Amino acid sequence: MTDMRMVRKEAEATSSGLDKIVAAETRLSDVDGEAGRLVIAGFDVADLVTAHDFEETTALLWKAAGLPDADRTDMKAAMGAARVEAFALAPRLPASVDGLTMTEGLRTGLSLISDEGTRPVQQRLVGAMPVFVAALARRAKGQAAIAPDPALGQAADFLRMLRGEPATAAEIEALDAYMVTVTDHGMNASTFTARVIASTRAGMVSAVVGALCALKGPLHGGAPGPVLDMLDAIGTRENIEPWLKAEIAKGERLMGFGHRVYRVRDPRADVFNKAVMTLTNGNERLQFAREVEAAALTALRASKPGTRIDTNMEYYTALLLEALNIPNEAITPVFAMARVAGWTAHVMEQERVGRIIRPQSVYVGPFPHDKDSAAA
Repeated sequence: MTDMRMVRKEAEATSSGLDKIVAAETRLSDVDGEAGRLVIAGFDVADLVTAHDFEETTALLWKAAGLPDADRTDMKAAMGAARVEAFALAPRLPASVDGLTMTEGLRTGLSLISDEGTRPVQQRLVGAMPVFVAALARRAKGQAAIAPDPALGQAADFLRMLRGEPATAAEIEALDAYMVTVTDHGMNASTFTARVIASTRAGMVSAVVGALCALKGPLHGGAPGPVLDMLDAIGTRENIEPWLKAEIAKGERLMGFGHRVYRVRDPRADVFNKAVMTLTNGNERLQFAREVEAAALTALRASKPGTRIDTNMEYYTALLLEALNIPNEAITPVFAMARVAGWTAHVMEQERVGRIIRPQSVYVGPFPHDKDSAAA
């Protein structure tokens, strides 16, 4: 018995966070944290943003997941029709979302969708996201939901439904770049959650709702909002270095820096940096943020020599979404509005595996006394 206990303890995972444990084979994305490289559906992320919009990227992911009829040329029309279908569910939201956060309201909205329907469920889920997020954001301001325009692309229609007026070409391009960039990112917590649920054959809606619930957690969903709070707290150029040094001395985390996977600069940060530069024409806010970034990296590296710390995507995500006038409380739902493309692709990929995900655990609690030991 003693030997068996030792075997059990020696069979423990690499860490409590399952670092370096391979949970699946995927054709959807690859995250190389050492090189600072993100590949989505066979494209480096920066090239993907240049070559394909959100609808086309979604089709690429679905096709990579094994959906043979995922046609990029038809995806815009399919998503437009799916948004119209989802808007019919919008009147059922108000009575059930009062008192909830926007992410919780989105969770409620997604639960209204059936796994069965005339339109493929993955289309209905991706189409529903911008409709529900815009409706929830407008309800928070006491405004009525706006019906979708199926002729528009996903980014353009979301901004129109959110604001009640058409967005500029630069705004549409910036939001679309953001959405393409965050469609997928390896085996993160929400994607893993979706795959675990999918492995039980619970259905795609349940898997996506579960993924959203995982994203709701502050350790996963990111913190673009606090990045803006940090910039506002610093306030002036003269206060940059004193403020940063004081925070580091107190052991506080500087928001927008460091990443669980990336040991160098997050490649998504560069995409968002370029997008916000185009959108704002390098305004005073962006220039100030870049000065804070440079000073923060210098201070962090000085305080933790030998530790590889760089800018993550949260930093420029905050500036991009601020420039688009996305409400802070909508930041996580807007992220989910894009990541649902990857979630649904991972669900399809996992369902093709056809095997339930059931990892082992290592028991570290007390054992009852052995009968042989007690007799002795």
